Amino acid sequence: MALIDACPLECGAGLASSRILLAQGPLHRCSACGQLVSRVDAERYRASMSEFDHPRGTAPDERSAQRRRMLARRRLQHLAAWAGKTPATLELLDVGCSSGAFLLAARDCAVNARGVEPAPSAAASARAAGLDVFTGTLEQAAFPAASFDAVTLFEVIEHLPRPLPLLRECHRILRPGGMLLIGTGNTASWTVRCLGARWDYFHIERHGGHVSFFSIASMHLAAQRTGFEVARIETRNVNLQDRFQHSRPAYRLAKLIAQALNAPARWLGRGHDMLAYLRKPGRGASSMP
Repeated sequence: MALIDACPLECGAGLASSRILLAQGPLHRCSACGQLVSRVDAERYRASMSEFDHPRGTAPDERSAQRRRMLARRRLQHLAAWAGKTPATLELLDVGCSSGAFLLAARDCAVNARGVEPAPSAAASARAAGLDVFTGTLEQAAFPAASFDAVTLFEVIEHLPRPLPLLRECHRILRPGGMLLIGTGNTASWTVRCLGARWDYFHIERHGGHVSFFSIASMHLAAQRTGFEVARIETRNVNLQDRFQHSRPAYRLAKLIAQALNAPARWLGRGHDMLAYLRKPGRGASSMP
């Protein structure tokens, strides 16, 4: 039996096979909102999620660590500005923080940051680095209402068979005007149009636990159904070259074309990496810097 048998966005509509055929069967699409979901069974899903219970967690390698830190600092500055705060006065929670890479960047920016991580080994590594991290789910952490100015969910929401309860809990613990930042993939991207089932983001054996796939439109719907306003959605990156791995000249040409398309993809919302800034309505909100 498939892990997901109804639309994760609670549409109440039926799921039908899409044209994206994976090893575990075709992805299914909600006939109302277009959300794509995996047909993987619960046992395979649980087994794939076990890869995250590792002391290193999802820490970046040395080659990408500096770039990730710069990106994290920029995101923290944006979150603080939109919440009407400075980084030093921002109270932030990183949900699914793994071994704490984003929290370390937040600490470098003097942000008062905490984390939640269900994988015990990764959470223990974060605490060993001096970070304030709860082992368990956000619901189990049971933070008081209106505890934070910002909550981050990086590469988390695509792992959830039922994402809306988590988003509602994020809404509850945010202060009025607080910001929720979600990072996930974008199925309305040029990458998906070109690669289809070749996009490795869809494959649970390459990305453990990926079972629910968002577009900009379905992200808007998820925000609406959990009480958030969409402040901004950004996308970036195009991958065409993986369709041509059998031919080195074609691969190189497709990579050059993809690089040229990166800027228009950002302007038009067609990149495959999506970053959604959602705001809890209320006082304290500011405009994007």
